[in-house]
Amino acid sequence: MKMLKVTLKRSLIGKPEKLRKVVRALGLRKINHSVTHKDTPSIRGMIHKTSHLVEVREVAEE
Repeated sequence: MKMLKVTLKRSLIGKPEKLRKVVRALGLRKINHSVTHKDTPSIRGMIHKTSHLVEVREVAEE
């Protein structure tokens, strides 16, 4: 299964609470913090909602 590396690139200051909760659910805390997730439809949806705040790369399964 493919893995996605998600990195928070933009600040959450001034963003709606709903968007902050999505970023938090992805496991992101600070700017430039990265997490890896399996490529699932639910994760893709979360990334789509926050696409203007995060950077996504496909990585090899570890």
